[in-house]
Amino acid sequence: MASAAASASAAGARERSGGLTGPRLLLAGFVLALTNFMVVLDTTIANVSVPHISGGLGVSVTQGTWVVTSYAVAEAICVPLTGWLVKRFGTVRTFMFALAGFTMFSALCGLATSLGMIVAFRIGQGLCGGPLMPLTQTLLLRIFPKEQHAQAMGVWAMTTVTAPIIGPIAGGWISDNWSWPWIFFINLPIGIACLFGVFTLLRGAETKTETSRIDRVGLILMVTWIAALQVMLDLGRERDWFGSTFIVGCAIVAVVGFAAFIIWELTEEQPVVDLRVFRHRGFAVAVAALALAFGTFFASVVVIPQWLQGSLNYTATESGRVTAFTGILAVILSPIVAKFSTKVDSRALVCFGMAWLGVVSVTRALWWSSGADFWTLAIPQLMQGLGMPFFFIPLTTIALAAVRPEETASAAGVMSFLRTLAAAIGTSIAATKWEEHGRIERNEIVNTLNQPDQVVTTLQTAGLSAEQGRGMIERLVDQESIALATNHIFLVAAVIFFLSATLIWFAPRPKGAPPPGAAH
Repeated sequence: MASAAASASAAGARERSGGLTGPRLLLAGFVLALTNFMVVLDTTIANVSVPHISGGLGVSVTQGTWVVTSYAVAEAICVPLTGWLVKRFGTVRTFMFALAGFTMFSALCGLATSLGMIVAFRIGQGLCGGPLMPLTQTLLLRIFPKEQHAQAMGVWAMTTVTAPIIGPIAGGWISDNWSWPWIFFINLPIGIACLFGVFTLLRGAETKTETSRIDRVGLILMVTWIAALQVMLDLGRERDWFGSTFIVGCAIVAVVGFAAFIIWELTEEQPVVDLRVFRHRGFAVAVAALALAFGTFFASVVVIPQWLQGSLNYTATESGRVTAFTGILAVILSPIVAKFSTKVDSRALVCFGMAWLGVVSVTRALWWSSGADFWTLAIPQLMQGLGMPFFFIPLTTIALAAVRPEETASAAGVMSFLRTLAAAIGTSIAATKWEEHGRIERNEIVNTLNQPDQVVTTLQTAGLSAEQGRGMIERLVDQESIALATNHIFLVAAVIFFLSATLIWFAPRPKGAPPPGAAH
C-alpha cells in the first residue's frame, strides 16, 4: 500500500511538472527565473533614465515620472486578476500571453515619440507584466518536486533581489552610451527567448481550466477610482490643484469610486480584491505598514536619480552606480534574515528594518548637499540595504500568518496589489512635494539674498560679464533650493518610516509561517 501511494504521488508530480526531469527541468527553471528577472528589472531600469526620456520627448522631468507611475498603476490593477486568468485560460497559456504582451509593449515603448504614447505603452506593459511575477513562482513550484521547492524559491528570490541592483546601472549605462529607447529594446531578445523556452518546455505543465465569472463591477470600480486618483496626483501640480475643476472632478470620482469599491467588494461573493482578509488584525496592520513604508521607499528610488542628474550634473551611469549600492547588503543578508525570522519575533525584525530606513533617511538629510562627493552619496545607499531584508521578509510572515490557510492566496494578492499601488501613489506625491518645496526654497533664498548687484560686480572683476554673473547666481540658487527640497523629502520619509516601525507592534505575534511561495 505504501509503495502504491508513493508511486501514485510520483506519477502526480510528473504530471504536474509536464514530465520535466534533469537538464530540461533545470532549463525550464532558468527560463522562469530569467522572466522574473526581466520583469523586476523593468521596475527600476527606467528610474535613472527619466531625465533622458523627458529630454528626448520634450517634457519636464516631473512629467517624465509618469513613465514610472503608469507602469506601477497598471501592474497593480492586473495583479488581482491573475487568479481568475489562470482558472479561465490555464497557467501556461496566461503566462505565455502575458510574456508576449510584455515583450511587444516593451518594443512599442522604445518606439514612442510622445509622452502620451509612452505612457499608453507603459500601461500595456504593466498590465501584461503584473501576472508574470506571481506566475513564475506558481510554475516553479509546479514543475519542481516538493523537496526542491526551497531551492527553487531561493533562485526566484535572488532574481527578485538582484534585478533592482542591476536595473539602475544598466539603465544609466544604456541611456548614456546608446539611447533611452534601448532600456526597453533589450527586453526583446530576452522576451522572445523566454517565450520560446516556455512554449518548448512547459506546454505539458498546463493546468485545467474552468469557466468562472469575474467580478466585473468590482473591476470597473477599481480601475475608475485608481485612474482618477493617479490623474489627480500627476496633473494636480500643473493645474493649480483644487483651483481646477478638472482636478476637483477627479478627486470626487476617486473618493466616490473608492467608497463604492469598498462596499461592493465586501458584499460580493467572489470579489476581484478580497478585502475581507482585513478582518485579521495582523494582516491589516502589516499591510498598512507595508504600504506606508514601501511607498516612501520607492519614491526615494525615483527622486534620487532625478536630483543627481538634474542638479549635481551626474550622468545616468554615475547615478545608477550610486543607487545600486542599496542592493549589496540586501543580497547578502536576505538568507540570514530568512533564518532569523523563524527564531525571533518578526515584529522586532520589521521594527528594526523600518527604523533603520528612517535613520538612513535622516543621515541623507544631514549629509547630502549640493557639494556632496560620490561616497557621501553612496554610503547611505549601502547602509539602506542593511534594513531592507529586515523590512520585507518578516513583514510577509506577519501578514500571511495572520490569515486562514485557505485565504493565503487572496491575502498575498491583496498585499501585492497595495504594495504596487503604494509605489505609484508615493512616487506621485513625492515628485509633487519635491517640486513645490523647491520653488518655496528658491523664493526664500532670493528674498534673503543681500545685494545681488554687488555680487555681480564682484564677479565682473573676476572676468565674467554681467550676464554670466547673473547666470551663475541663478544656477547656484536653483541648485541649493533643490538640495534643500531633497533634504526636506528625506526628513518626511524618516518620519513615515519611524511611524511604520511603531505601527507594526499593533499586530499580534505570528504563530506560524506562511507556505512557501505564498507571497508575490
